[in-house]
Amino acid sequence: MPIAKLTRLMREMGVWTPAGAVGLSSSIAKHGVNLMMLLEFAERLYGEETALIDDAGEYSYAELRKTSEDIADNLEAKYSICRGQKVAFLCCNQAAMMTAMFAVSRLGADIYLLNADMGHNQLGTLLQRHEFDLLIHDCNSRELADLFPKHEASFVHIGECARRNSNTPAIRKRKRMAAGRLVLLTGGTTGVPKAVTHQPSLFNYIDPYLGLLTKLKLTRHNNVLIATPLYHGYGFAILLSFFALGKTVVMSRGFSAERMSTLIRTYAVEVITVVPLMAERLLAYSADNLRSVKCIASGGAPLHPRVIRNVEAALGPVLFNLYGTSETGLTCIATPIELALSPGTVGRNICGGRLKVLNPEGNEAAPGEIGQICTINSWSMANKRTKWIGTGDLGYVDLHGLLHVCGRIDDMIISGGENIHPAELESLLRTHPHVRETAVIGVTDEQFGQRLCAVIEPLFDTLTAEEIRTWLEGRAARYHMPKRIIMRQIPYTALGKPDRRRLREELQ
Repeated sequence: MPIAKLTRLMREMGVWTPAGAVGLSSSIAKHGVNLMMLLEFAERLYGEETALIDDAGEYSYAELRKTSEDIADNLEAKYSICRGQKVAFLCCNQAAMMTAMFAVSRLGADIYLLNADMGHNQLGTLLQRHEFDLLIHDCNSRELADLFPKHEASFVHIGECARRNSNTPAIRKRKRMAAGRLVLLTGGTTGVPKAVTHQPSLFNYIDPYLGLLTKLKLTRHNNVLIATPLYHGYGFAILLSFFALGKTVVMSRGFSAERMSTLIRTYAVEVITVVPLMAERLLAYSADNLRSVKCIASGGAPLHPRVIRNVEAALGPVLFNLYGTSETGLTCIATPIELALSPGTVGRNICGGRLKVLNPEGNEAAPGEIGQICTINSWSMANKRTKWIGTGDLGYVDLHGLLHVCGRIDDMIISGGENIHPAELESLLRTHPHVRETAVIGVTDEQFGQRLCAVIEPLFDTLTAEEIRTWLEGRAARYHMPKRIIMRQIPYTALGKPDRRRLREELQ
């Protein structure tokens, strides 16, 4: 069965050829199953074709592979990086980050992807907890050394990774190396992130990759702009998918609607990865610059009905909604047809995985009933087909069999003994024509324990709390009527989600 799936995948990719078969087997024989194996495979098939474009320039597959090998030599000689060690990356999207990651994977070390926007206190906690052997970063080395002097020897600027000394030997003939792990750190920009570990595998990720290829029709497109940060995992997965196809990946450090819009127009970008806020800002900046786009892969946050309508009106049926977690990987994909049928849905689970929604009693929820989303697949953190994983997300399956996500379990508010899911009120408020974004949080109340506070970022300054309250009457259930309605700009995380933790701190 795994061989049959691999054969099907290679057919879908268009590499079920003698050259493709030889390239894959030779790459595995040389490197083992790790990121460098993928780059070697791509270099054998696509060679001098453009692989990556970033703020510093353009790189072919051959250049990326050679640079990655040079960095592996350097890291091994200068920092003794080897199997079992931990190498953390604190970087924005750039080619130097990618080549260093391929190099670390080639050496068999574990890769930890850190949120590039995290605070110094959080970074200090991570340094103590995980005891990284090396931290590769793109910020000021002196600043990090001053903040964490006892870890100074562990820091290296991304620009130093490929810089060879005259006495640094080339260490090219290595044994085939077992793959190190890829560790994602969840938890946003504050708090203590949780480590989620994934092991590279030749077979475990075939199903989600097939899902991307067939539903998003990636083989038909020539390039992709990765607007989402690579440390999130979502953008990184899309990048690897395009490398395997020999396509061109475009990226830039940080998100700017002006910069991204210019890149899309300059390179006639056909696929973009975004969170919904990015899509909205790109459309607002210049819909004309997006004319080449044939696929928008959105994920990481709820899709506002207005964004769905605006994308459809400006570009046609190009919007896809992806759902997954750091623990479970890609779980569902909603196509443009499904979004038109049921706006906001994340679609159906991809082949090879199973999904169910469990109510508080632990039974499978009826259609429309909210419960915890649980999934089981071979590409999850556990890598087992026999263990259901609770995602921590609440959701329901509608009458069309399409999944909707309603927020996090830990966001649930208990008011007067009533369990209230703030995402239900948020979804309703997002249908108001003058609401740009909203976040509903619980605030302390002496009588009820907690009451709802709706924070609204309006499209127009003239929108008032009283207008919203009047609009909600007859539309919202009694227990969903907020005690407070606040008009203000909403803070966002680096991934474009409303920062509820910060709002609670500011409003309590």
